[in-house]
Amino acid sequence: MKVNIKKDSNCLKIGILGCGTICQAAHFEAAVKARNVELIAICDVAEDLLTKMEAVYSPKRVYTDFSKMLKDTEIDAVIIGIGDQFHTACTKMALMAGKHVLVEKPLGVNLSECEELRDIANEKGLIVQVGNMKRFDGGISFARNFIQKEIGEVTTFKAWYCDSTGRYQVCDNVMPSIYSSPAMKKPAGNPKADLEKYYLLGHGSHLFDTARYLMGNIISVETKHVIKGNLYSWLIACDFENGAIGNLDLTIAVRADWHEGLQIYGTNGTVLGKVYNPWILRTSEIECCNETTGEIKKPYEPDGHFYRRQLESFAETILDGKKQAGADLDDGIAALRAIIASYESYQNNGRKTHLKDMKGGI
Repeated sequence: MKVNIKKDSNCLKIGILGCGTICQAAHFEAAVKARNVELIAICDVAEDLLTKMEAVYSPKRVYTDFSKMLKDTEIDAVIIGIGDQFHTACTKMALMAGKHVLVEKPLGVNLSECEELRDIANEKGLIVQVGNMKRFDGGISFARNFIQKEIGEVTTFKAWYCDSTGRYQVCDNVMPSIYSSPAMKKPAGNPKADLEKYYLLGHGSHLFDTARYLMGNIISVETKHVIKGNLYSWLIACDFENGAIGNLDLTIAVRADWHEGLQIYGTNGTVLGKVYNPWILRTSEIECCNETTGEIKKPYEPDGHFYRRQLESFAETILDGKKQAGADLDDGIAALRAIIASYESYQNNGRKTHLKDMKGGI
């Protein structure tokens, strides 16, 4: 049989750790479709789930032991798509084995553990990329280019990330059928027992990374938070290193369609953006107004497969020596600092909290 996918002659050979939702919905397909990646192996402790994924995605080999997959000399890099609490330990194992790593966001849940990863990666000369795939949304990257070259001095950044009560129906419609197994490995306890931390880690990591990608470093936050029933809402005032102010809205979940977007005001222009539910693989609608030229610019990017695009870019960094376009370890650490600072701020009645002072984890 033939398949409608063309591969480059030189491909990054990868192994994927995890057969849970994020790998089934994103990483397996991305590895199969990426032009410069070859899927060598899949690893999971749940043998029934592993057998199913092997049948669907046809890796060369499967493993139930991550340490054994790391000994596979054909593998150049691994994708880590498992529970947040396992990210740093498994990334460390991979780095010590000499493998490059694409690890799902958030990078981890503890700052010192994440900083240790940076030290190891630097020592060994290895690439670690954090899976903030929104950086590979063609609309958002277009907005970044406009901000860097045309908008002038930015005064204000507003962004909102509002999950939707209807999102699960949409995801059921567009995602592949998701398989699970009682043998799947799960973190100790129940991470969803504290939804404030769970939502900040899982959703806040996207919001903070997008803010930093477009605006640069955040130096402090002031957070207000309210819960009504099962509606969780945060408003986070930010001070940016470039002197701009910002406001971030994280709400889980609005009683409407997925609601995500941004507004950015500069001395020579404005950016307005609508961002879609990532699982429909649709590029953001971005409008950039340049007062000097009298133009409104809108990008056209039909390729909205952010997961495949981020994997191809990861491979280009390793194979071709291209500058890393994805979130690196510094970005992952900075996002975690922002998450911890936001949590501490609202625990202290919205007190201004500086990211540089953060320690420990969440």
